[in-house]
Amino acid sequence: MNREPFITCAVTGGGDFAGKSPHVPVTPMEIADSALEAHEAGAAVVHLHVRDPRTRLGSRDIGLYRELVTIIRERNTDVIINLTGGMGGEILFGSAQHPLPPATGTDFVGPTQRMNHILELQPELASLDTGSLNFDDALYATTPTWLREMATAYKNEKVLPEIEVFELGHIELAKQLIKEGHINQPALFQLCLGIKYGAPATPDAMIAMRNALPANSNWAGFGLGALQLPMAAQAVLLGGNIRVGLEDNLYLDRGVLATNAQLVTKARQVVEALGAKIRTAADTRTLLGLQPRG
Repeated sequence: MNREPFITCAVTGGGDFAGKSPHVPVTPMEIADSALEAHEAGAAVVHLHVRDPRTRLGSRDIGLYRELVTIIRERNTDVIINLTGGMGGEILFGSAQHPLPPATGTDFVGPTQRMNHILELQPELASLDTGSLNFDDALYATTPTWLREMATAYKNEKVLPEIEVFELGHIELAKQLIKEGHINQPALFQLCLGIKYGAPATPDAMIAMRNALPANSNWAGFGLGALQLPMAAQAVLLGGNIRVGLEDNLYLDRGVLATNAQLVTKARQVVEALGAKIRTAADTRTLLGLQPRG
């Protein structure tokens, strides 16, 4: 059991669900407000995407990232910023007879474009999705060569990758990147459970993925929807850290829409009910070997 886990709040994500809840933040100011409310509630780390204020959909607009990070850094130097490196990997195909060119809604770019905002804004953490995966009929696609390029760029800029893994094969690819020297040890992993056609949000799946990690790794885990808090508790019991937030779950209870701060507060209550206490941002920074960026 981890008796002092840290909480990451995934604030808004890039999925098409901003219209499903009024609490999903959209503009840079709304995202910053929600992130800092989550930090005040106990989240040491805020995992950030941006959204196009016009369409309300996920965006890679570096200007929106710049505005968001500036607002947070001007208001709070304690919270640990974790920017997504996962946008720009989604392919939607046409008909089975004519799959190419890709269908409308595809957002697929190379590794440099996926991390331009990270290299410019220099967060302490940035996510690295180590493998391809089916998201229903959409394909999230990346390659080992592209991941080597991204991991090396993160390493050169002293940005710690949060290695997002959706199944056991992703962990094996991450181990290869570590072996080749593209990622320093101890590495930080995020076990992503409950995504359709990825690892299920079950204790068995979390145990299997935890057991496959390199020795001495730092890790966290999450489940989607109603399994968010059960998987948070499971992660703590298995020695890990936890992630909650509106990117993964919109509800506080059946039929009750949540805010990010409410989800963090509930996760904190779960941690404390287990006899543990949450780790502060400062202690999390020490654990992960991070240097504050102002």
